[in-house]
Amino acid sequence: MAQIELTAGPIEYEDTGGSGTPLVLLHGLVQDGSVWRHVVEDLGDEFRCLVPTLPYGSHRVPLKPGAELTPPAMARLIGEFADKLELGDDAVFVENDAGRLQQLAAERPERVGRMVVAGCETFDNYPPRAGGKMLDAAARVPGGIAFLVRALSVRALRRVPGTGYAVMAHRPVPHDLIDRWLRPLRTDSEARAVLVRYLRATHKAEMMEAADALRTYERPALVVWGKQDKMMPPAHGRRLAELLPKGRLVELDACRTLIPLDRPDGLAAAIREFVTATAA
Repeated sequence: MAQIELTAGPIEYEDTGGSGTPLVLLHGLVQDGSVWRHVVEDLGDEFRCLVPTLPYGSHRVPLKPGAELTPPAMARLIGEFADKLELGDDAVFVENDAGRLQQLAAERPERVGRMVVAGCETFDNYPPRAGGKMLDAAARVPGGIAFLVRALSVRALRRVPGTGYAVMAHRPVPHDLIDRWLRPLRTDSEARAVLVRYLRATHKAEMMEAADALRTYERPALVVWGKQDKMMPPAHGRRLAELLPKGRLVELDACRTLIPLDRPDGLAAAIREFVTATAA
């Protein structure tokens, strides 16, 4: 695992290398880059896959004291990551679950040459319904995140319908991934503090503001959504694709929010076709 020093501190990332088009693959809260493992297996020989572990609670390297941890700051961190690696206009940014890529494209459209929004927070679904609101509520109560993490550490509780990871995926998320994602939050109070600070800094209007700005985003964009998504409404995927001037839409069956786990084959194929079709 490589490491890069950014304004907020060191960030770990995977880099498959090679001369192919760079793909920057971005995960959501209480996850790390391992959510992309099957997509990287599919695309890693053809493209240069760059998979940062963002400071969303499941990161393992401490940030600098006093680092800004608001959602807009995380969006800028993604842009800084690409700047530091000197990625050009051919880079394709792909995000699942979170909405920071939309904020980055709204603020720095020149940095995001092409983007893929795959089942993400958008419009007024912020914090997202079901599991997202549960996480946000836990952050507002002292000790709430620690209690939630302890509950999710019980494997049987992860399968309770309509809660946590169970609502995010069409099929059960593998226990080894959840164990990996929860370990920093279970063992490191600073990781919990980072997540709490991030969640408490969100404000309802910021994704609507990003969506308004994306009406003038003139770069190629692909929206991929799960037809059975219970957290991110499929209607929002269609609405986002229509809003983006050069947007296109792919909907995947047997799929909810965690598209890289539910349908890595369909997502990889959609990314491959999009990159090929939009090549300069």
